Amino acid sequence: MTALSIGKGITLDSAEAMEATLRTIGATRYHSLHPFHRLLHGGKLNKGQVQAWALNRYYYQSTIPLKDAMVISRFRDRNTRVEWRHRIEDHDGDIGTEGGIERWLKLTEGLGLDSAYVESTEGILPATRFAVEAYVHFCRDRTPLEAIASSLTELFAPNLHEERISGMLKHYDFVNPDIMTYFSRRLTQAPRDAGFALDYVKQHAKTPAEREAVCNALIFKTNVLWVQLDALSHAYVDGHIPPGAFVPETDIAKAS
Repeated sequence: MTALSIGKGITLDSAEAMEATLRTIGATRYHSLHPFHRLLHGGKLNKGQVQAWALNRYYYQSTIPLKDAMVISRFRDRNTRVEWRHRIEDHDGDIGTEGGIERWLKLTEGLGLDSAYVESTEGILPATRFAVEAYVHFCRDRTPLEAIASSLTELFAPNLHEERISGMLKHYDFVNPDIMTYFSRRLTQAPRDAGFALDYVKQHAKTPAEREAVCNALIFKTNVLWVQLDALSHAYVDGHIPPGAFVPETDIAKAS
């Protein structure tokens, strides 16, 4: 088992100590801290760069139900499966109801992207694909406890969503409230989901080794999110777009 890399002298001798460590991981590693988000929320990107972010993030959003179906398949406990499956409905929607994927497509369409192109995922960055698929594989191959723990980034999502809504509406004249409904809806969904996952790991991680595995699962997930922004920054801020990836119509200029 890999050692925690968030500091020396960490003791995980209780559920409370584990929760404190999880919150430290979020405070120091969550992708809200990435420079790309500061550019995005501060109005420092051009429309093409915002399009590239939304296009690539669609692959992550549209894969979440696949990941959650993988998590459900790990559990024989019916109550856990019932609790977890509403996450799939949140993103896929149901007959006659809109889900998070549809809301994300409203965002990309509102930004001027063709929905068929977005859904094809043809133009996403290789690093986006690799990172998202690694997340699915993690939930498939690691323990069920770690699969649930990897979702705990949701503990820190509401603050990021609030910052995104206010920042993008303030700074971009091509953004309006109608295309930001994905984020406003997640303000209530994410805390509910995070509360269940946190209670689950606190109850089921009974040994220091299991608590370490929970913390490392969260570190892994923060890395999945962080590396996607690294790739976006390298391609669309620094201007190194890889072959086959989306090329905005607007000039790619380094934000300052």
